[in-house]
Amino acid sequence: MQEIEANQRAWGLLARDHYEAFTSYLAAHRSTLSNIIQRELGDISGKTLIHLQCNSGADTISLARAGAIVTGVDLVPENIRYARQLAQDFNIFDATFITADVMEFINIHDQTYDIVFTSEGAIGWLPDLTQWGRTIRHLLKDDGFFYAMDSHPFSLAFDEERLKTHELTVKYPYFIKRPDLSNEIGGYASEAKKGENYFWMYTVSEIMNALIQAGLQIEYFNEYDTLFYDMGGMTRSDSGAYFYPHYRDQLPFSFSLKATVRT
Repeated sequence: MQEIEANQRAWGLLARDHYEAFTSYLAAHRSTLSNIIQRELGDISGKTLIHLQCNSGADTISLARAGAIVTGVDLVPENIRYARQLAQDFNIFDATFITADVMEFINIHDQTYDIVFTSEGAIGWLPDLTQWGRTIRHLLKDDGFFYAMDSHPFSLAFDEERLKTHELTVKYPYFIKRPDLSNEIGGYASEAKKGENYFWMYTVSEIMNALIQAGLQIEYFNEYDTLFYDMGGMTRSDSGAYFYPHYRDQLPFSFSLKATVRT
């Protein structure tokens, strides 16, 4: 699929920058995970956990530091190479990292886990949420759970340049079915680079229905007026989350959900 191939190339351009940025961060901090994620995950000591779309492994390493037995999966070979290096750098010797497309992972991996995890800017890079849901169910133990934290689809519809000037202008239609094409990628952990990439807009219902149709039930769906990166002009809180002061308590910018196997 040409969109996936383009995204693989584009994210590969950022791999070293991300490795360097997260190496510095993890040397100074125990975890890259937000307070919200840590609170909602709870005690994961001794749990087997698979992190889908793990990028260069910083969150995966943080999950291992929290006691989980981790496996990270990412489409980009450079990301996995640096994830393995990051694990070695921080003496995480039982972490496993696999180069694979999540859309095809169900065909090559049969191990099941206590926790399937995805977070912070992952879902929109997938072309097929039905297959995503099936993959999550395939990987999940019957008594396990799936956890996600990501950008809220509602706020993704707005022009980010105008959000900071108090203008709510729809730039990316909420119900659009074709992916958005951009010629630049990055900016949250490194300087943006030139590289064709594709991002899919999904509605809240599409995300939830993909999980329900795969045999999962939603335990909770939480919404927050903060975000895990700066969209431009945002304020950083003491906890590391970003927010627009003029939209505080007014608009959702991120969400989390937990799902379990339907009985």
